[in-house]
Amino acid sequence: MTPPTVDVHAHVLLPEVDALVAGHPGLAEARALDARRNGPAALAVNGPMVRERVPKLTDVAVRLAAMDAQGVDVQLVSPSPSHYHQWADEETAEKLYRLAGEATAAHCARAPRRLHGLGLAPLQHPDLAVPALEHALDQGLLGVELSSHAPGRDLSDPAYEPLWTRAEETGALLFLHPFGCTLDERLDRWYLSNTVGQPTENAVALSHLIFSGVLDRHPQLKLIAAHGGGYLPTHIGRSDHAWTTRSDAGAGCAHMPSSYLGRLYYDSLVHDPYVLRELVRVVGPDRVLLGSDFPFDMGTEDPVGALRAARLPDADFHAVRGGNAAALLRLT
Repeated sequence: MTPPTVDVHAHVLLPEVDALVAGHPGLAEARALDARRNGPAALAVNGPMVRERVPKLTDVAVRLAAMDAQGVDVQLVSPSPSHYHQWADEETAEKLYRLAGEATAAHCARAPRRLHGLGLAPLQHPDLAVPALEHALDQGLLGVELSSHAPGRDLSDPAYEPLWTRAEETGALLFLHPFGCTLDERLDRWYLSNTVGQPTENAVALSHLIFSGVLDRHPQLKLIAAHGGGYLPTHIGRSDHAWTTRSDAGAGCAHMPSSYLGRLYYDSLVHDPYVLRELVRVVGPDRVLLGSDFPFDMGTEDPVGALRAARLPDADFHAVRGGNAAALLRLT
């Protein structure tokens, strides 16, 4: 049977979350940081861009019509990363992940055969990560979306061990999607905050998981990296070289860094057919999933066409188009 076409990188905007955080003192400070990181030119474009996409981000009927136009049968829907709000105190963060999970589940419930969802994991409070995952699963969601880091913490932090353990036990999906970049004002022009910042954050986060031994301790994690895993898969040779030549680089993980890439999943959103071919070659055709970043302008409106442009062998094309995701999401 031909598998459905499955887009694993699609977002929903949750007005309920915006209402929850409105007026909190930390919100203004976070927005000021976001402004410094992105710069005024990017902010001037971002506002109108998001506003014109609100119907696709909030209205299920509009979403389904857009999916039909793209030839997409199923979406894995995750909250917009703007909902992370990593400034939030513990009480607010708990309310936020509960509201986000419930609102995303309600959105997907309007088209349950075509929409599957993820909750949010508040990484700034590691003790809330497992409860957030459990809450998401209780809502019928498939797992949680998480950022590439939290203030003062990377994904290698031992405080996240309970999250990796529970995700592995439950078979939950973890969707790694950065928001912002810690290079800050160095990327505040020409939209470098996104074009360079996002793939950098992906590469750094995945490197922390590899070099710290997280993937040795949790080999069954089902983690999807947005943006094709950033720069790491196509530059993994440098990591392998460091692992073989330096004692400090090789101290944390048991095997060559490149050997871990095939344990993870990656979306296809790399904006270059040759890079996509290389991603498939490096990580394996069973580890790449169709992704569009629906409906934002840094995504693609034709994810299947972008995949077709890579000229993969027919079996690999259909695996990436939907076969891999159908198995991962346990679609019937």
